[in-house]
This record gives sequence, structure tokens and C-alpha cells, in this order.
Amino acid sequence: MSDSKNGLLGLGSHGPAVLDVRTRLAALASDALPELADLLVGAPDPEAYDEGLLHAVRAFQQHKGLIVDGVVGVETFGAIDGARWSLGDRLLTHTPGHLQRGEDVVALQERLNTLGFASGRVDGRFGPETERAVRSFQRAYGLPGDGSVGPETFRAFDDLRRSVSGGSANVLRERERVRRSGHNLSGRTVVLDPGHGGDNTGATANGLVESDLVMDLARRIEGRLTAIGVAVVFTRTEHTCPTEEERAAIANNAGADLLLSLHADSHDAADASGVATFFFGRDRATSWSAIGEHLADLVLREIVARTGLANCRSHGRSWTLLQQTTMPTVRIEAGYLSHPADAARLADPAFRDTLAEALLVSLQRLYLGDDDTTKTGVLHLGDLRAYLAAHS
Repeated sequence: MSDSKNGLLGLGSHGPAVLDVRTRLAALASDALPELADLLVGAPDPEAYDEGLLHAVRAFQQHKGLIVDGVVGVETFGAIDGARWSLGDRLLTHTPGHLQRGEDVVALQERLNTLGFASGRVDGRFGPETERAVRSFQRAYGLPGDGSVGPETFRAFDDLRRSVSGGSANVLRERERVRRSGHNLSGRTVVLDPGHGGDNTGATANGLVESDLVMDLARRIEGRLTAIGVAVVFTRTEHTCPTEEERAAIANNAGADLLLSLHADSHDAADASGVATFFFGRDRATSWSAIGEHLADLVLREIVARTGLANCRSHGRSWTLLQQTTMPTVRIEAGYLSHPADAARLADPAFRDTLAEALLVSLQRLYLGDDDTTKTGVLHLGDLRAYLAAHS
């Protein structure tokens, strides 16, 4: 997941690109992330990707909710580059196809949401929704509504104090949107994102291939969803492998209510096993999806209760697909192909049916809200219609 802007950079790499990464991290160490300083000092060859730089990259990735692999690819380099900007450092404007990204955009989106001008998910990308929120703010403040954030708009922000209290306005809006949408899962649109695809097979171990396995699981989920009147959209076929950005665009263009990204894990450690879920969540209290976190927790608990897989917990991350989707999105790592016991269970079609049912019930329970009194792990597809009728 870390295709590089200038080729992958990792331990053993050497050259100007490594020096560039080191220089950028050093600048952050003297400003926003002082904990990096000790990891970057005393390098005998600044153009060498050594152990110190490896640990600094990992620390940065951990701080930003990225995949902590110590490899500098497109996503990590973009985050390093964007971290240098503070709100007010540069003119911000929406340019289709070339979106400005950075911590200054994050701060702008947080400020707009806090003041009641909905800029959408705090993803650090100056897109059309952020531009609309800027225009609304400018008009409300008596400024020309051009959608660009320059000196006058910065001054206007400085003149205002927080006008929304009691939590993130964006989080409150997200929760209210789900509450008002009703209890029934039927009639909604769910995007299923089987990981990898085409020539990208993902993990392979113990006779299993991740891309094939998650496509089979997606088909089982699809059958159950369509049976209760849910429209299902796939992000790929058996022969295609869209980028994370393309998958997010498919979901956004479909106007989906939810997205499930299906994966299976693998690790060199022989005892690594279990299920984990991931939702959009950065290092800031307002840069997260409250509903995504709730759904991730529901999915995790249902799978663990029904399968006995080890609970590897739910985690907030700022991975591209989680960040760029406009609906609650959850990524599921449904066991480790590299673990013989997990692999044996995933190879069993009946076990994949159990996973599919756990996911279906999780989606429905998301919309039941306070009316959901069902014990985790006991609701099944056969009595789901009756359950919904009783709560309508």
C-alpha cells in the first residue's frame, strides 16, 4: 500500500531522495514532532536510509495513523510533505485534479466545521465540499465568496472564537444523519470492496490467495444483502485492481451509505492471528468518523462472538480509502492466512458464511441505535425480518 512517488524508499536505499525525506523529517522534528530529533541525529551518511531514519519514519507513520512499515511511498511522502504547512502559510484554493493537501487544510476544515460551516470529513484535502464551506463562511462574514483562503479570510478566522461546543460539529452531524435515516437496512446502498484483485493477489499462504478469498466472502455478503433489499456495489471484478482513490470514487459516486473493505492478513510471526477492524481516525479529536468507529466495533464484536477468532481490536487510521470516502467505511482483516489455524477456518465455506452473516447483522445493528437490545452474536439472517418488524 505504499507505492512510492519516486520509487519505494526503505532500509538500504541511498541517494538524494533519501536526503530529501531526512531533511523534511528533521524540519518537523524542530517544530511539530520533536520526538523525531533523537532518531535523526548523528547520521554518518545523510543520503543513506539507515536504522535511525527507519525508526523516524515509523514514528511519523504511527503519529499520522498510516501503515507503520518504515517504507516511504506515495501516502507516507504525501503526509510528510503536507505536515510542513500550518494554516496561514500559503494561499488555499480548490483546483480540480490537483487538490492541495496538508495540515493547514486539516486545520481549515476543523475550523469551518467548528463554526458550523460543514466542510465534510476532515481529510486534509481541499476539495469541492471544503470550497463550498469556505464560500459560505466568507459570505456570512461579509467577504467576497470566492472560495479561496487568503489574508482576509485568515484574519476573519482569527477574529472568531469557537461557536460550537459539546463535541465536534462534524461528528454530531454524522450521528444525527444516521439517527434520522431510520432503523431498516433495506433500501440502502452498501459498497463491498474486496481487497487487491487482478495481478495483485495480496497475501498468499497455506494454499489460500487473499484476493480470491475476499471476493468469495464478498459474494456471500452480497447474496444476504440483496435478499433483504439492499443495493450492493462492488469496487472491482475478479480481473481488476483499482487504486484506493478509484475505489473511494466508486463508492462516493454511488452515493453509498456504507462501505466494507475486505482483507485477510499475513505476518512473518508464526503466532500472529485474529481479526482486526479499521476506521477513519487521525491524530486529532475532530478528524475521525464516529459512525465508522461504531460500525468497526460492531463488526469486530460480532465476528469474535460468532467465530472465536482472536480479538485484535479496532483501530483508527488515515489510510486513503478510509479517508477519501464520504460514508462510514470499515476495513476488516478477517484472520491471518499465515496462521495455520486461521487459514484452515478461512478455507471452510461454512466459516465464510458465518463471517458473512456476522457482517450483515453488524450493518443492521448500526441503524437500530438505542432500540438495539440484542445480545452480540445471536441474531441470524433467518429471524432478521421478524426482528425488524418488531422494531418498526
